[in-house]
Amino acid sequence: MNRRQFAARSLAAFAGATLSPTIDSATAQSTAISTAGSAGPFPGSIPGSVIRQAHFPEGFLWGVATASYQNEGAWNEDGKGESIWDRFTHTPGKVRGNVTGDVACDQYHLYPQDIALAKQLNIKSYRFSISWPRIQPTGVGAPNMKGIDHYSRFVDMLLEAGIRPWCTMYHWDLPQALEDRGGWPNRELANYFADYAGILAKHLGDRITVWAPFNMPWAIAFMGYAAGTFPPCRTSFSDFLKAAHTLALAQGEAHRAVKAASPKATVGSAYEMAPAYPKTDSADDRAATERYHAMNNVFFLEAAMHGHYPKAFVGEPPLDIMGFKPGDEKILYAPLDWVGFHFYTRRVVSDASKEKFESGGNFSGTEIESNSPGGRDPYTRFRAAMPTEGPLTESGLEVWPRGIYDLVTRISHDYNHPAIEITESGCGYLDGPDAELQGRIPDGRRILWYREVLAELSRAIAEGARVRAYHAWTLLDNFQWAEGYTERYGLIYTDFRNQKRTIKDSGHWYGRVAASNRLDV
Repeated sequence: MNRRQFAARSLAAFAGATLSPTIDSATAQSTAISTAGSAGPFPGSIPGSVIRQAHFPEGFLWGVATASYQNEGAWNEDGKGESIWDRFTHTPGKVRGNVTGDVACDQYHLYPQDIALAKQLNIKSYRFSISWPRIQPTGVGAPNMKGIDHYSRFVDMLLEAGIRPWCTMYHWDLPQALEDRGGWPNRELANYFADYAGILAKHLGDRITVWAPFNMPWAIAFMGYAAGTFPPCRTSFSDFLKAAHTLALAQGEAHRAVKAASPKATVGSAYEMAPAYPKTDSADDRAATERYHAMNNVFFLEAAMHGHYPKAFVGEPPLDIMGFKPGDEKILYAPLDWVGFHFYTRRVVSDASKEKFESGGNFSGTEIESNSPGGRDPYTRFRAAMPTEGPLTESGLEVWPRGIYDLVTRISHDYNHPAIEITESGCGYLDGPDAELQGRIPDGRRILWYREVLAELSRAIAEGARVRAYHAWTLLDNFQWAEGYTERYGLIYTDFRNQKRTIKDSGHWYGRVAASNRLDV
């Protein structure tokens, strides 16, 4: 057992021995997490005194985030078509344990129970996604009214519970029939997606006022078409660039379609972002870090806000490869009503522009790491590594609370202090029911993670950032994409054998935070 494993296991034992749904110690837990992975407090850790002083403004929206394929199950019920994730998970060897999302959390049938649990935790905003093939089985044509009716009932129940329905139109489950037409590198998908967005707004826009076209559009393009790790498992960087452009066009077209169909609509985003820091103070590493930020963090945000792409490339942007046409600037331009982005961890970036490019990078879990000669790709020419200076979660991501402060303050500064929503943020730990504690789930490390990250978010707000909501990833332990059921991010434990839900200690704690706007609860 190495030092990090020993520290993590010692912390788990500490949390199990001391935490209850109503009593915990901010100071003791901050001290405990600070020792996980280093001899003293790691540079990203937060003093207990800061946590005790942190607070959030009145009216701040505490939420949770979920996704259709990860939760719903019912993969072929009520007229739903096949998605690329159905095809992927039904292919042996693609998912850890050869499991699928066919049932997942069975939320398609159990959503009344889950909404009641969210209400119990004082949740005021529920980010969910709609399955495109549940609405249009082949991605085109008239809507499947059974699918519309399901989401209509879901939204009504959220509103009855006093919870804001927050809709992501697309969280990765593309209709397989549209992939068969070429997938996201096919520019025509921008128009198909706009039609789909208009259908959603027509039928649900009288009750849903908060919309985002895509969850993590950069990941849709890169993981599916360059890294080849997620469906449709292509490994062509030119396909990635074409897919990215189609997604940016679709973002703009969907924005206009929703606004046209629903006067109440506000349209924002759910971008993946990771604060990036240069490996050294050299000009080259600082420039590479800016390219990372431009490509991985704000590529689609710049397209929406300004109608053009940021300076993400070494040299001229490969617009011809992307399929850029005259007039595309006007299609891209669709200024967001608010800006939403995720936070999990950080990156350390180094330059590779002066090296001979030989091959692309590799892919590990949910994070890109590149050590190949020449950098990750021929155009951006950087290496982005996930450091391990802080402790690691059991999902392998570095704990670095300071990152959310740096990210929020930069986006606030660069985009004239927009309204911001943290659309996803959380951590993976495998804590389960403890028989000696009558089945309670003492996941103290998750509480520590949230407490320190939220303390840094509170600091950004105190300095003027207009953050109005935070959505924990996620409400329930669910299907975690290619990792199957081997990672647990939920505030609520899901027993996948019988679908029993049990609120974890972190869920009880988050509920108290949501009720008080304070972290020392």
